Amino acid sequence: MPRFAANLSMMYTEHDFLDRFAAASADGFEAVEYLFPYAFDAAELRRRLDDHGLRQVLFNAPPGDWDYGERGMAALPGREAELRSGIDRALEYAAALGCLRLHVMAGLVRPDATAGERAKHRDTYQANLAWAAARAAEAGIDILIEPINGRDMPGYFLTTQGEAHSVVQEVGAPNLKVQLDLYHCQIVEGDLTTTLRRDVPTGRVGHLQIAGVPDRHEPDRGELDIHHLFDVVDELGFDGWIGCEYIPEAGTSEGLGWLNDYRSNRRDQV
Repeated sequence: MPRFAANLSMMYTEHDFLDRFAAASADGFEAVEYLFPYAFDAAELRRRLDDHGLRQVLFNAPPGDWDYGERGMAALPGREAELRSGIDRALEYAAALGCLRLHVMAGLVRPDATAGERAKHRDTYQANLAWAAARAAEAGIDILIEPINGRDMPGYFLTTQGEAHSVVQEVGAPNLKVQLDLYHCQIVEGDLTTTLRRDVPTGRVGHLQIAGVPDRHEPDRGELDIHHLFDVVDELGFDGWIGCEYIPEAGTSEGLGWLNDYRSNRRDQV
């Protein structure tokens, strides 16, 4: 049965961040993810997890200057030292939080980058990911990369599932995996059922995420048949987590009918 993690960067924003753990637990979530933990002491975050019986299943490595508009550094030549320092910091948090997955963002590239420049970005990306995966392997942690659609994040280096899986295969590290966000994938490529059936059995998909398309609200609002997709995930025996990375349309708890219905239907089938 699919397991769902609340994304505390997007959900429960009606509460202060540290109070979102309690709110997620009260709604029946057993795990959480979010973008970044670094504004908070790791021990305090660990207390929130423990106090509310939650698992931390994902967060991002430092992305550079997020407020200035940076969206990662892994594919940016010349930022290697900063990237490595950020990975070490992220791994310290991951150890404290018991988190086994770390998303490393690629970064933005100029739209007019030449083929040669893009090749240099790719070489840098692969070298940085190989280093990060080796470092993370020492702690039993997976490094994840995520294709992101160009409408939400113009210029992001990695946009398609094929590109992501090619990078993972070329780097060849067993703990380097793809973060398959069905929202981004639907916008860029569609064909989600075939994508899941093609890629999940490879073992290269380490995490799933979901949101409604096109507005990124609750996953049952818009063009996706989420119950069908969840059944496909179940059929494939995916044993990871599905992150609920969406923006509630009118209150987080009020918009969880989709999840409550799914849980109820699954209980009735048992």
